[in-house]
Amino acid sequence: MSHPTSTHAEVGRPTDHDADVEPASAEPVGSIERRGTNWARVATVARTDLKQLAQARDFWLPMTILGSFFFVVIPAILLLTVTRLGDVDAVGKIAETLEVLPEQAKSQIRGASPEGQTGYALAVFLFAPVAVIVPLTISTAVGASTIVGERERGTGEFLAHSPATAREIYIGKLIASLVPGYLTVVVGFTLYSVLVNLTVGPSVGGWFFPTPQWWIMILWVLPPFLAICLSFVLRLSARVNSTAAAQQASGLISLPLIMIAYSQATGILFGSGAMPLVVGALAWLLAGLSLSRGVRSVTRSRLLGVT
Repeated sequence: MSHPTSTHAEVGRPTDHDADVEPASAEPVGSIERRGTNWARVATVARTDLKQLAQARDFWLPMTILGSFFFVVIPAILLLTVTRLGDVDAVGKIAETLEVLPEQAKSQIRGASPEGQTGYALAVFLFAPVAVIVPLTISTAVGASTIVGERERGTGEFLAHSPATAREIYIGKLIASLVPGYLTVVVGFTLYSVLVNLTVGPSVGGWFFPTPQWWIMILWVLPPFLAICLSFVLRLSARVNSTAAAQQASGLISLPLIMIAYSQATGILFGSGAMPLVVGALAWLLAGLSLSRGVRSVTRSRLLGVT
């Protein structure tokens, strides 16, 4: 994935707020700054990266196609086949699959007809991987090239000698990597919810989606798993020497994390009670620990390609 050549003049441009801040070049290369975080500079780093992504057609076009395919096209085909076309064979095969669901999940299925019950189960339980795989895939692709890409394009020097600290650069890069993946989820989830309610809703007594479990998964569980994955990916991006190497290594790291996130998301949809909240709390704790360690991977020397 290629990005337009970046210019970080915004980060390096002096402002009234930065007037009393020493130039970054006065600090030893590779040092870890202890000053407080300047969120205006963080926002500048993130905004600059996001602007580049928005201008890169080779990024947002595949992202749009990927999200549309998994959130709209595939669900629409399956749900319409089951609920509108009345495909008896399809309903029968899916009904057999539903027999393997836990009893707790079976008790949640609504609908008076086989078509309605099958459509409900498909919408609520079997499309869960979409909400996990798509954002992790997109954010990983962005994060893998976000730091090493600066060195390859020769723009790492702008960041290394800007007033922004290494911590602020790291947080800005993290935000810029999180936003595309989670934005895809928000838009895709909204479209998916409308689709489910229009196709399955009439068979189960009205609009019902999102369910409480889906809200918990999207708002409470998915964000920390995204952060955990990106904490490793950004660490890799700061250490490797090429974007290709970063993307290959990040794929090896993100795959097991996607599997873990998928298993937890599936368990949340099948379960009830306080367990989803506990899983989310533990994920947030791990995300905080992982990000606090990952911030040390971004140093000015690495932005300059010295080490």
